[in-house]
Amino acid sequence: MRSLLSASIVIFFLLFVGCRKEKKVDVASRLHPEQMPTMVTRDITTLVSDSGVTQYKIVSHEWVVYNEVDTPYWLFPSGLYLEKFDKKFRVIASVAADSAVYLVKEKLWKLIGNVEVKKKPRDLFLSERLFWNEKDRKIYSDTFIHIENETHILEGSGFVSNDQMTVYRVLKPNGIFPVDREALSGPAPGGSLPGTPVAPRGGALASSAAVPLPSADSTRGSLLQ
Repeated sequence: MRSLLSASIVIFFLLFVGCRKEKKVDVASRLHPEQMPTMVTRDITTLVSDSGVTQYKIVSHEWVVYNEVDTPYWLFPSGLYLEKFDKKFRVIASVAADSAVYLVKEKLWKLIGNVEVKKKPRDLFLSERLFWNEKDRKIYSDTFIHIENETHILEGSGFVSNDQMTVYRVLKPNGIFPVDREALSGPAPGGSLPGTPVAPRGGALASSAAVPLPSADSTRGSLLQ
């Protein structure tokens, strides 16, 4: 009887194991490498070179790289500070923005939110959205722009410039105001002159890859050298 009972237990156990369906967890199918960041770096300061020549320095709290997507890009969601160098490694301009996206193949920078560009010797550009196309060597904006130079303050909507920001055009100027810098004690914090308006705060991260560059025949405004 005892042997018969033992045999019954063994048979029941074998039948239970045989009927039990084995569940497999397919982790790989749930992963989407093309949607995942290739690299996430925090609190970075790095130099970026092209053809062996150092082009600029990047400082940011967070740098997220997506290399496996159809359109590879870098994301700076927590702000960006950038310095551009000349061939002698001298700083000729600096850029600051609340957030930024860099499209790697297109070599296109999208600077979003409280964008501030300073250029030697005393030029200042303020906007809420600015685009820098390295391939075409163009800088442009489709929104409000505030410009200060040695002699004038210029404001308007829409902006097109060469990448050196030495020849530029405001598409819809609102006004040009002369500046007597000798009568001023100095610029206010942040680079703005006392009492002058600046770009309004706010603005979300642009979803489009680029804003089309206005054609030459559609541009109006002042050309400043």
